[in-house]
Amino acid sequence: MWLFKRLLPRLIRKGRLTVITHDGQSFTYGDGDAAWPDLTMRLHDAKVARDIVRDPRLGAGEAYMDGRYTIEGGDILDFVTFVRANKPWERGDSDLARKGIPARAGAAIVGRVNRINQRRTSKANVSHHYDLSDRLYDLFLDRDRQYSCAYWSDLSNTLEQAQTEKLAHIAAKLHLSPGQKVLDIGCGWGGMALYLNRTCDVDVLGITLSEEQLKVARERAAAAGVSDRVKFDLLDYRDVQGQFDRIVSVGMFEHVGPAHYREFFRTCHNRLTPQGVMLLHTIGRINKPGTTDAWTRKYIFPGGYSPSLSEVMRASERNKLMITDVEVLRLHYAYTLREWYKRVQDKRAEIEALYDARFFRMWSFYLAGATAAFESGGMVNFQLQYCRDRRTLPITRDYIADAEKALRAKG
Repeated sequence: MWLFKRLLPRLIRKGRLTVITHDGQSFTYGDGDAAWPDLTMRLHDAKVARDIVRDPRLGAGEAYMDGRYTIEGGDILDFVTFVRANKPWERGDSDLARKGIPARAGAAIVGRVNRINQRRTSKANVSHHYDLSDRLYDLFLDRDRQYSCAYWSDLSNTLEQAQTEKLAHIAAKLHLSPGQKVLDIGCGWGGMALYLNRTCDVDVLGITLSEEQLKVARERAAAAGVSDRVKFDLLDYRDVQGQFDRIVSVGMFEHVGPAHYREFFRTCHNRLTPQGVMLLHTIGRINKPGTTDAWTRKYIFPGGYSPSLSEVMRASERNKLMITDVEVLRLHYAYTLREWYKRVQDKRAEIEALYDARFFRMWSFYLAGATAAFESGGMVNFQLQYCRDRRTLPITRDYIADAEKALRAKG
């Protein structure tokens, strides 16, 4: 407990956090600034503090899942975002930079091991997260089941509007023409592929490693009467054959792993026609390469890793793909995650009926932690546009705004 009490003053400087131990002792941290939260963390057993000190993210996540501590004066989202906001990325502190050479070398080795995502385990890693009950995703995603960062041109928009605008934003960057062939790597439940076909009159092949997503995507294409033009397959990106005028990948690159980045971009280069264009949308880190925390690896995204921009550039440059546009979405995912979190809380009874209370707390902690990472931590979204021939795209960005406006008008 004494280590826990020494840790908290370093974490909580603004606002107030009161910790009540299992035996009734009370400790208060922070300056009490009324503009900041005033929360209470109630520990229900003697080992919670020890587990958090050993590994703050893993210990805090598991203890919350197990109901071994509770938050008063707010909920887990309030608590996690409060703690993270006390030490935002912008402050410029770097724990790793203060460590010596052995510590930095050790962190680098752990990072490389944790980021390995072998081909033989890729499908299992994807299934762990995406083959959960369809009903779960229906409870908190938009109607189109877009499970990635939305695009908020207006914060008063609904989640459904923001996700549709995300599709238009990406489609505009693809610079599509009717009849073109598009490859959608990591197609999810088919929303992007169906949107591109409907609004841009293109043929799409969507690939996924999730059997549940594949089933739903094929059902949606059949219901829309476009199965002849929008096809879906259970396929690893490395096994795709043929060439495509366009490649789009949204929210899939986080599952590739740095060891396979060069292979990913080599495959994309070889699958693109000489006049092809690619749009990659991925979570990324503002900092240099790092690691995925132990709790997220264990419970949410085994094999998952969000890259630094330098890692992506290093891999794509080697494969003759020209970077033609870079956009950093700094807060869009935070707004998206807050909406997902709200919907999850509203559907607590249904989620606990599908799984149990521990799963509900796990999912809540996942969304809360992700929100904090995008609001105050080192996470953003990258949208990276590539082409093979520098003359393929117009020489100014005006075409993107023009196409996006036209696509929004279509709804």
